[in-house]
Amino acid sequence: MVQVRAAKDLLDDCEEGGGEKQRRHEGMEESEGSFLQEGNLHQFQAAEEASPAGSPPSVSLSLPVCAVRVLDQNADSQTLSPALGSSPSPFATEVPNFLLALAVDGHMPLWRRKSFWLALSVFWLLLIFLGLFPLRLAVPPRPLPGRSQGWPRWLDAAFLRSFFQSEALPEDGPQLRQAPRGSSCTWGACFDTSKCKGNLLKIFVHSSAGPTAEAHRRILDSLEGSRYYALSPTEACLHLLLPSQDHRGACGPLPPYWNGGRNHLVLSLYPAPCTRLGQAMVAEASPSSDIFRPGFDVALPYLPEAHPLRGGVPGQLRQHSPQPGATLLAVAEEKGGWRTHASACPWDRHCEQDPGPQQTHPGETLPNATFCLIPGHRSAASCFLQALQAGCIPVLLSPRWELPFSEVIDWTKAAIIADERLPLQVLTALREMLPSRILSLRQQTQFLWTAYFSSVEKVVHTTLEIIQDRIWGASGRPSLMWNSPPGALLALPTFSTSLKDFPFYQLQQGSSPESSFSALIWVGVSGEPLLKLIQVVAGSRHCAQILILWSSEEPPPDRWPETTVPLAVIEGHRKASDRFFPYDNISTNAILSLDVHSNLSTSEVDFAFAVWQSFPERMVGFLTRNHFWNEAQGVWGYSTELANEFSMAFTTAAFYHRYYHTLFTHSLTKALRTLVDDTPACVDVLMKFLVATVTRLPPIKVPYGRQRQDAAPLVAEGPGPRPEPQPLAQDCINHVAARFGHMPLVSSRVRMDPVLFKDPVSVQRKKYRSLEKP
Repeated sequence: MVQVRAAKDLLDDCEEGGGEKQRRHEGMEESEGSFLQEGNLHQFQAAEEASPAGSPPSVSLSLPVCAVRVLDQNADSQTLSPALGSSPSPFATEVPNFLLALAVDGHMPLWRRKSFWLALSVFWLLLIFLGLFPLRLAVPPRPLPGRSQGWPRWLDAAFLRSFFQSEALPEDGPQLRQAPRGSSCTWGACFDTSKCKGNLLKIFVHSSAGPTAEAHRRILDSLEGSRYYALSPTEACLHLLLPSQDHRGACGPLPPYWNGGRNHLVLSLYPAPCTRLGQAMVAEASPSSDIFRPGFDVALPYLPEAHPLRGGVPGQLRQHSPQPGATLLAVAEEKGGWRTHASACPWDRHCEQDPGPQQTHPGETLPNATFCLIPGHRSAASCFLQALQAGCIPVLLSPRWELPFSEVIDWTKAAIIADERLPLQVLTALREMLPSRILSLRQQTQFLWTAYFSSVEKVVHTTLEIIQDRIWGASGRPSLMWNSPPGALLALPTFSTSLKDFPFYQLQQGSSPESSFSALIWVGVSGEPLLKLIQVVAGSRHCAQILILWSSEEPPPDRWPETTVPLAVIEGHRKASDRFFPYDNISTNAILSLDVHSNLSTSEVDFAFAVWQSFPERMVGFLTRNHFWNEAQGVWGYSTELANEFSMAFTTAAFYHRYYHTLFTHSLTKALRTLVDDTPACVDVLMKFLVATVTRLPPIKVPYGRQRQDAAPLVAEGPGPRPEPQPLAQDCINHVAARFGHMPLVSSRVRMDPVLFKDPVSVQRKKYRSLEKP
């Protein structure tokens, strides 16, 4: 029987170093060695034979801590059964001798320990791969980039068999985006830009096989005669398909140039016009976020049936800051209309607070509130445009539809997108919103409504301009052009893609206007007034060049007056619209448009140019007229009398930016260009309308000598464009207003004069002295 120390002594010995202490034998002092070392037990047997008969060898061992695990603790004297042949313990019979030796001594050779652990690792790997221990990973695989992450899914559905049905599991969380229209389509993969000659968008409209809806007929009217329209499919790089009324929500017959939908746009004011569209782009009203393909499809607004074709009704906001005591919130109802509240929780029918006063408004009545609460379901998308028009800040609760034109419009500047699960927190945030933030949001709603949503024509043209920017790529319009006045529809990339080149962005970008101008003189008949006008203009220190637009049947003279500025002659086509063509000869941004009969002085020219440098986006003129609404006849009138108000400055003597030549030539419809060619006197009216549409501001009037103005008109009678007689001018105004769909002209009562103009001081102190000379 081997006597072993108590567990406490064993632990102390292990802490002191354990291992190989000298073994003490009773009755056998010279018998030393390592117990169970090098794989034999001969030394222990010799000690047993040397002990006295009848007395077992008494051996005192120092065991490491790991040896405690193999000890049988059922008695005070522990027994190592395999070594002594006594009754073995259950543990000892299962552990091989070499493991017991390792546990007791801990000095297995290095190669044996490595072999042991290698064999053990191989053994466990075999168990894993053979499935004896089915280990299930707890961490799901990493989602692919571009995929929306839904709720966590169990990898082994066997764990949930008793709790759910397999077909009900996907409904527990957000759905993965489904794109039955060809989810692999991107702009670069499914659109061939090489077919767009000069990177300009030209479209061909395929006729519908069935009856066309009224909204689609209005879309056709807005496209015919526009700069996008192509008469032949071979000239177009984009084919437009309008689903017929019979095939609403289904796939109608495909056009002959379908080609799998490549370079095709299916435009529908109804949701989900077709699910088998191949490589075609889809522009539909309020598309679901699950099937919308960003960067390829285009989200349209939900337009009512009575939406105007052109122009449209302006925004209804008259006061940007909310009035004291005004209604804070209007809630959109499911069947249309609005419900205004002064409650703290108007959407909760179980609210314990007093609901406060409430009023229900029909669908056609715009809400008079600061915020408009719009639910996230698609049926509420029709209320979105109503809120924009009314200047009511939209508050969208987790919208499940794509916001219109979200590719280019930054809706964070005009709307608030909130979580529908936190309604009380949303209302608290609305009440605490700063007035400056409310003002900014309301102003942006009015701009977006006027620029992109007020008419069917603007919605269609915005869709095409988004595709045009995709064709241009990096040369497309920056986000600032889309999200600041006057908007991308009036900022043509054919002119420039730099913001500082446009007149309405120059001052915002910190760019100073040029210090020189180009004089463009329209000549219909040569004579003495032309030579005098050239000398007057050339005398200005700001004049950089003089361009003579020769539109007379007679050839231009061989000799011109000698001037200190360059003079060039441009041969026109004898059309009134030649005056506003973007000629490459024009080297400056500022243009002084003159008629051959204009009667000005050099000081008047210098002062007018100085005024224009402070307002580069507006027209600065000398002779002005006013328009008015004739209530009796129901038409627009034209006043020839000098009055305290004016809304038009004649381009026969006015400063403006050369960008308006590009806009005049490339943005007008075919019908307006035909009107100008048939009625040359209307070209001046059309230019005034165009500038007023961009700026939404009146022109600026500068002084003109009173004595000379009373003695002779600014533009004398002659074949060139001049202030039109009252009946002709009135007809032009009504024709152009009908084509624009609204009246953009704005009246003003302001005139710009020099600081010391007419003041009783010395003439030597005045900068523009000749302005007061008779």
